[in-house]
Amino acid sequence: MGIGSSPPIVVPSVHELVKENISEIPNRYIRSTSNLDHEYHHRDDSTANYNIPVIDVQGLLSGETVLADSELHKLHSACQDWGFFQVVNHGISSLLIEKLKLEIHSLFQLPPDEKKKIWQVPGDMEGFGQQFVVSDDQKLDWSDMFYVNALPTDLRNPQLFARIPPVLRYIYT
Repeated sequence: MGIGSSPPIVVPSVHELVKENISEIPNRYIRSTSNLDHEYHHRDDSTANYNIPVIDVQGLLSGETVLADSELHKLHSACQDWGFFQVVNHGISSLLIEKLKLEIHSLFQLPPDEKKKIWQVPGDMEGFGQQFVVSDDQKLDWSDMFYVNALPTDLRNPQLFARIPPVLRYIYT
């Protein structure tokens, strides 16, 4: 939560809204065309060819000055111009990545009573819910999220961390 900002407002799960067989998407999830124009179309047209930056970790750590400097420049540019990037040659096994994906999918498939045990509480951004909801009139994303501080360990919320499925706790340690 930023300095001087209001505590986040806890909102219902989109997954649970869909299970209720709603006949219409609630208004707070519908963005007008003018909002979309403002959010997505006020960009420099020269960036119309979107190629997500790719950072080669082995290149960064290679010890070869020219290669490392090139990757470092790409990393700096990606952070400054994009705010995100794809990482390759990071040394994490594809098996572990697939296991993590399956466990995260399972986390989102938990029954509502189990999700409630790890739901956001007012004033805290960790747990199931949406971040940065500060108004009942605010337009929301049609998605659910789960946020947890895993590392460094001193930032963990022990009550929340102890309640996430054991396999995810193991992966995060």
